[in-house]
Amino acid sequence: MAKIPEKLWDFINKAYPNNVCLVCTNQPDGYAQASPRGSIVILDGDTMGYWNRGGGTTHENVEDGTKVTVFFHDPETRKDGLLPMGGIARFYGTAVVHKDGDMREKIWTDMVQPERDRDPDKKGYAVVINVERAEALNHKPLE
Repeated sequence: MAKIPEKLWDFINKAYPNNVCLVCTNQPDGYAQASPRGSIVILDGDTMGYWNRGGGTTHENVEDGTKVTVFFHDPETRKDGLLPMGGIARFYGTAVVHKDGDMREKIWTDMVQPERDRDPDKKGYAVVINVERAEALNHKPLE
């Protein structure tokens, strides 16, 4: 069974600008680093990706095998009953970095235009997250 319910895909893909996802990694000193990302795209029921245009700690900390948490919140999903527990979902997975190739191009093409506009020289790269688990606010698997 897919970990990312298809009924949430459009909400996550179109979260920017009102409900950007937070991408969280661990810093070398053990503290969590959370960064807003408007470029999150769902690739399929078990993978999501984002454009990493660089310049911050999250950029520096992500490499193949990095554990990543994506925090999504959209009050509309609560109203619709899709995420009744606060309109919140958390996705836990492992990163795979794509500095060139087809997957880099797919993330670039699929993310919202304002995110592409922020990297006009296309200096960033794609990060794919292989989702290991996805949970609602109550820690139960998403349905």
